[in-house]
Amino acid sequence: MSALPTFVTGRSFRTFRPADLRGRISNPSVQVARWVDQGRVRRLASGYAMAIPDDRDSSWRPSLETAAAGVASAIFGARNFVLMGVSAARIHQALPRAVPVAVVAAPRQHRPVHLADHADLLFIARDTEALEANLEILELGRALVTTPEQTVVDLAARPSLGGIPDEAHDAALTLLARCDEGRLWDLARRQRAGAPLGRLLADR
Repeated sequence: MSALPTFVTGRSFRTFRPADLRGRISNPSVQVARWVDQGRVRRLASGYAMAIPDDRDSSWRPSLETAAAGVASAIFGARNFVLMGVSAARIHQALPRAVPVAVVAAPRQHRPVHLADHADLLFIARDTEALEANLEILELGRALVTTPEQTVVDLAARPSLGGIPDEAHDAALTLLARCDEGRLWDLARRQRAGAPLGRLLADR
């Protein structure tokens, strides 16, 4: 069996939409369905697919955060989104259990995407360049992820974003030990989140 073409595997997080392949192959939707049946590609959501890594078999599944980064990169481009909120908390290992939602800051609003593993991907329109974020290593590449301080500020300001407010609150408290309090307050003031940050700090 021939290898998948590099215009598929070379995409950010190996993720693509059949529409992205127009002009490269005939009948992209039919070809993608064939690759899925062959166990070479996994459907992430309606209209989004990920090429399975060459050293993995068809049983491989990406983490929720990797799937979210893949879909976001297909929509906005590789460096035009930031994993935030509970997704950033997961990457920073402050939220140990799997959650049914991923949250992405994006330069414009986009409808939620229901992923094939029964999780939801939420997009929040924000000025992504104003967010404090670093490149972090995920399974299939590097993505911008909010820093611990930015993540705490976001979780304090919008704990219900994603529908798991108790877990978000606990994750923010866990991350506090890794944060510089001066940077926390600086971010909170600039982002008008001083009051919720103060309430969170009072819960320590």
